[in-house]
Amino acid sequence: MLKKSTAAFMIVAALLCGSLLTLGVTGYAHVFGQAAGEGIATVLQTAGLQDKESKKLGTALSLIESNYYETVDREKLIDGAVNGMMEALGDPYSNYMGKETAARFEESIEGSFSGIGAEVSSDNGKVVVVSPIKGSPAEKAGIQAKDVILSVNGESLEGLELNDAVAKIRGPKGSDATLKIQRTGTAEPLEFVITRDDVRLETVYATMEKDNIGVIEVTQFSQNTGKRFEEELTKLETQGMKGLVIDVRNDPGGVLPVVIEMAEQFVPAGKAIVQVEDKNKQREVSTSKGSSKKYPVVVLMNKGSASASEIMAGALQQSAGAKLIGEDSFGKGTVQTSFEEQLGDGSLLKITIAKWLTPDGTWIHGKGIKPDIAVAQPDYFSVAPINKSVTLQYNMNSTDVKSAQTMLDGLGYKPGRKDGYFDAGTKEAVKKFQSAAKLKSTGVIDAKTAEALELALIKVIQDPAKDNQRNKGIEEIRKEIKATASNK
Repeated sequence: MLKKSTAAFMIVAALLCGSLLTLGVTGYAHVFGQAAGEGIATVLQTAGLQDKESKKLGTALSLIESNYYETVDREKLIDGAVNGMMEALGDPYSNYMGKETAARFEESIEGSFSGIGAEVSSDNGKVVVVSPIKGSPAEKAGIQAKDVILSVNGESLEGLELNDAVAKIRGPKGSDATLKIQRTGTAEPLEFVITRDDVRLETVYATMEKDNIGVIEVTQFSQNTGKRFEEELTKLETQGMKGLVIDVRNDPGGVLPVVIEMAEQFVPAGKAIVQVEDKNKQREVSTSKGSSKKYPVVVLMNKGSASASEIMAGALQQSAGAKLIGEDSFGKGTVQTSFEEQLGDGSLLKITIAKWLTPDGTWIHGKGIKPDIAVAQPDYFSVAPINKSVTLQYNMNSTDVKSAQTMLDGLGYKPGRKDGYFDAGTKEAVKKFQSAAKLKSTGVIDAKTAEALELALIKVIQDPAKDNQRNKGIEEIRKEIKATASNK
């Protein structure tokens, strides 16, 4: 990321503080209604508290300090006042970070931190997962985009500011975070015990598949992602790549100049990549200075693809003819900037300053982008974990039994039903699994069996051969390569 000295001219991406899209001031002066050279500081000097407003806040602070029955922390009161202003905006992506939270923010910018590894935002007072980070403890445990985190280690997150909630979620490596999760489609909250670990942010992964079809997965658009993407793309092209699958599933977004740089490698010169619109409805259109590719390209996305991921998908679909495959994307169409130096005490304000639109002028906020080819993953990809404090056995009927049946079916041990009733067929399937897993073959799902089921399922989910969306993307590329060859 950029050093603090240049932060006034480039917006930085925050991790675990709400999915955000960053925007370079230089080149987007129109959005701010000023010349880029004037800098952000000039904007700040044109606004502030009026005398009566300053007097009101000062009086409130004085009255509290003079009359409150206990000694008050003045700094905490000031922070609370700023937090209150940010909350009054009603925008989940605009927030205030105190010194400690801002310091953790800097850690994330540098590319590593310790925690569970999930990007979250605040929505109507709820802490919502935007996306788990690839390879993180959160992803391995089964945390999904759109999950609502209700509590951490028994402490409710209800009513907490996002920064305070994030502080409870994060923690030292090796410590456990017990999360209560509300997930759409489940009647009761789910419980996940996640061991915190160091989370490193490698953002680009590339492979060459059969028939010279390349696959590049982008997990986040950070400052070095553009360079890494170009390196991996060049390697694949040197190896004779005939078609490319770009995978931005569960990518929560990142830095706008980076996604523009990447999109330019596929969008013909002069065509639009993204539009940015300010509060006065004035738009700045970013057009490509690059060129198109001779080979076909598809983009994979899902409900965890947000912000810069959606810009990439929209640009390649509308301006480069790429097909989108998977599920509706997250739907985040706003742009944030971060102010740190202006506050002068190590704290930080992250403020939504504009909306972004696809090349054809569509605002996808709250709706997402629809794929050209809708492809769902198998049901076991989103199965809820089993409550290990309850032993599941014959003749029981519960959502935990339903989860176990879904897992057994995904692992190839056909229980014959997935409705939550533990019948003879389910018992037999459990016995077969236990035998294969070298457990005592009882037909009863105790904590040990439940854990073994979940671990076995994770291996299946991580197997590319089981990934419907990825397979469909590769299949579609094969079709386009074949169609191109037959037209020659």
